[in-house]
Amino acid sequence: MSETLILASGSPRRRALLGRLGLPFEVLPSDVDETVPEGMLPEMVAGSLALAKARAVAAAYPDRAVIGADTVVALAAPPRLLGKPSDAAEAVEMLGALRGRWHAVSTGIAVVRGDRAWHDVVTVDVRMA
Repeated sequence: MSETLILASGSPRRRALLGRLGLPFEVLPSDVDETVPEGMLPEMVAGSLALAKARAVAAAYPDRAVIGADTVVALAAPPRLLGKPSDAAEAVEMLGALRGRWHAVSTGIAVVRGDRAWHDVVTVDVRMA
């Protein structure tokens, strides 16, 4: 494959995962607003944000394949989506909320090229020790 893919994410982990495939790619993070509407299911959040990120970058590069992704962590009780922590203190609070509890991790992925799009979401249950 000689075409250079575009990763519409600034995540170092996503960059490392894509790099393991050995395919040429460049990183062009999207600037999509990640505000989540109240009451939206975690799977829908992950899928819609992944697709929105890929589409936002693909609009400027219609002849290139663009990969977008998003991961959402959700506590079951009380229902709560955990977003990206704004600082170290919030990260510590989130980790404390996850400790010893089951939670769902939903990851959405989307590939967009021109007017064609593919997307999927996978959810796994995780228990943090």
